[in-house]
Amino acid sequence: MNVYVDADACPVKKTITSVAREFNVPVILVKSFSHFSHDNEQPGVETIYVDTGAEAADYRIMKLANQGDIIVTQDYGLASLGLSKGCTVLHHKGFTYTNQNIDHLLQTRHMNAMARKSGKRTKGPKAFSHEDELKFHDLFRKTLEETR
Repeated sequence: MNVYVDADACPVKKTITSVAREFNVPVILVKSFSHFSHDNEQPGVETIYVDTGAEAADYRIMKLANQGDIIVTQDYGLASLGLSKGCTVLHHKGFTYTNQNIDHLLQTRHMNAMARKSGKRTKGPKAFSHEDELKFHDLFRKTLEETR
């Protein structure tokens, strides 16, 4: 099992790497070259850089991920693809994408995009909070415990 992280805008990378290290689970951070860093790699963490195209990280994650892997993303499209491949897919705000909730999430995203195209303003996501990080930490730990 591996943990793949759509890492460009992921606010829980430190949580992921520290908890995964406890379980000895490899973490693969997938980032665009525009987020390149010379930071030292941590043990058990690999960083893969991809082109800056809109879905480049998503395509790479789907190419690498296998059934039983964990994917962390805020992208509903990637979440849907990960679910269809048999992966466990988590959102950084502390919820699990499921076959029961993904259709509603995708439909809401589509309806908001159509509203914006017609000139309407839509609300963006709420700011990421400390409570969100704690919720994700607990969910991620529980997910690793259940899959071991």
